Amino acid sequence: MSVRALRVAGAIVAWWSQGTPAPASWTAAPSRPSVGDTVWLERRFTLPAGWRVRPGRLQSSEDVEALAEAVVTRRGGDWVVRYPVAAWAPGAHSVTLPPVWRLGPEAQADSIAGGTASFVLSSVIPDSVTTPLPKPALTPLRADDRDPRLPLLAVLVAGATLAGAIWWRRRPPRRLPGPEFAAATAVVPDRRWLEAGEAKAVAARAAGRLRVALARIVPEAHLGLSTSECLAVVGGRRPQAPVAELGTVLGALDQVEFAVTPGVDVASLAQLADTLVERLGR
Repeated sequence: MSVRALRVAGAIVAWWSQGTPAPASWTAAPSRPSVGDTVWLERRFTLPAGWRVRPGRLQSSEDVEALAEAVVTRRGGDWVVRYPVAAWAPGAHSVTLPPVWRLGPEAQADSIAGGTASFVLSSVIPDSVTTPLPKPALTPLRADDRDPRLPLLAVLVAGATLAGAIWWRRRPPRRLPGPEFAAATAVVPDRRWLEAGEAKAVAARAAGRLRVALARIVPEAHLGLSTSECLAVVGGRRPQAPVAELGTVLGALDQVEFAVTPGVDVASLAQLADTLVERLGR
């Protein structure tokens, strides 16, 4: 037999030789709990030096519910095991506790039957509620006689509200004021355009004024025609018109507008165009 086995056997014999004191029974605290209170089931274990306890896990039953794991504390030379439980019905309750293991310093192990614990819960409902006394009948909530005019008034109010809603939905659209057009600004003189280097703009504006004047006296010579087509229409409809001068001025303005002939006196061409416009308007 090995030395370790001999030592274990010797420890067990020594432990049995010391005697095993009878464990105390389970107690409940507080002494007068009520329904829903936490009840602590407590038991004290007296063990030899070097020994300790390991309680089992308490399972909830139909009447008693385990709230947490067991709490093990040391009080002097004893071990105290406590289980927190709760119940939800008044009266006496009995709980079957799990076994408690005793563990020795030399790997000894032994179990103690858990046994049962009992406690009594008092009700939180007063006696006057559990045994209620009969009460007299309540007074009527409303009188039996009803005013027949109230339903008619309600119908009239609902009809008036419905008619007003229909009229509001079918009202004519509002007429919004028209947009205010800004007043026409003064025409910028050609001199300012030329000073800004916009000779093409001056030529285009002068040619436009002349073409509008031609279209006013000869509607067939509209602005959609080219310069040559416009002059041909004007010559056919108005033989007395200065077609040659018109061709010279319009051709020179087109060349300036499309940058074909640089170095042209655009101001003089614009003045000639305005002179022809005045002659055509007579």
